[in-house]
Amino acid sequence: MAVAAVMGFVSGLPLLLTGSVLQAWMRQEGVDLSTIGLFALVGLPYTLKFVWAPLFDRYVPLALGRRRGWLLLVQGALIGALLLLAGSSPATAPAGVAVAALLVTFFSASQDIVIDAYRRESLADDEQGLGAALYVNGYRVGMLLASGGGLILADHWSFTAVYVFMAACMGVGVVTTLLAPEPGSAAGRPGTLRDAVVEPFLDYFRRPDAIAILAFILLYKIGDAMAAHMTTPFYLDLGFSKTEIGTVVKLFGFWATVLGGLAGGVVILRIGVVRALWGFGILQGVSTAAFAGLAVIGHDLVALAVVIAFENLSSGLGTAAYVAFMALLTNRRFTATQYALLSSLMGVPRVLAAAPTGWLADQLGWATFFVCCAFAALPGLWVLARLQRRGALPRHAEAVA
Repeated sequence: MAVAAVMGFVSGLPLLLTGSVLQAWMRQEGVDLSTIGLFALVGLPYTLKFVWAPLFDRYVPLALGRRRGWLLLVQGALIGALLLLAGSSPATAPAGVAVAALLVTFFSASQDIVIDAYRRESLADDEQGLGAALYVNGYRVGMLLASGGGLILADHWSFTAVYVFMAACMGVGVVTTLLAPEPGSAAGRPGTLRDAVVEPFLDYFRRPDAIAILAFILLYKIGDAMAAHMTTPFYLDLGFSKTEIGTVVKLFGFWATVLGGLAGGVVILRIGVVRALWGFGILQGVSTAAFAGLAVIGHDLVALAVVIAFENLSSGLGTAAYVAFMALLTNRRFTATQYALLSSLMGVPRVLAAAPTGWLADQLGWATFFVCCAFAALPGLWVLARLQRRGALPRHAEAVA
């Protein structure tokens, strides 16, 4: 459980360094909203990571073991990519920024593959909900340090210095990798590369309603992801300073997220994963609509704090249930590949659906944009209802402790 929390931290730290922090850097340098929106495409490795995930199931690169060996390699490469991004220039060389950001997301996605497999293999089925909650909380701490801390520091340091500092903070992941136990033996790993590539997909798609389950994973958080991609430009356009954003949006909102993540783990134990997905999914849609109200109110720190607290609480709840559900769908023999496939779809909204959000915000205005994002949550709940009626969900996902 402790390792799950710390590994959540090093998973969450790089994400917003190619998201909201990079957006703020680009906006400060005078980059237009449409270009900022297109930079969501550097997140494609999060969507395509299932392509190279079989390598992590098949091979054992170092004496540390299959999971820890790969973790050490990709964490070192990720630190190097962050230092490369630190030396780039959004105003004069946006193509160089894109390449560096793409390397960060590639190695970050690779790290996520191995961490997800480690957590799934280390915890029993009935521990996945609480383990996911602790992982999500660690993830949010990493996001808080990168975005909240990064934006506050950017008012006093250069963005280059901020990125160098964040690269140094990734060292906690290296230390944890060296100290953590290897989860079980590699005896059950695929015997050939072909088995590692083909068998995980055959195993998953043999189950009834496999495509419908993938559709649910794709759609469940799409509205939330669309809204989240443009929140930093939204706050800046309302007149909030980077320090106000860092303090209220990130630091204050962090405690609501921690509460949401912990409460999510407890609630999942009490009512089961599927009921939690229903309740938390509805809350996510309502919290996204609350941003439309903030757009009408304008620059008001109290209103900002209320909206952020609500959004972060519901996001923490929803993500805990979402992550636990995906873990329960995997076969332990192919954990890295199957979980990468499922979590890749989780990343699609953040990358592809988020790409045109800058253009949509320009055309619709902030209030209408966030209302549309709230309604985008409905298709995922509709698919969940169909799966539940057909009895297509894993039995242990419906279970109540």
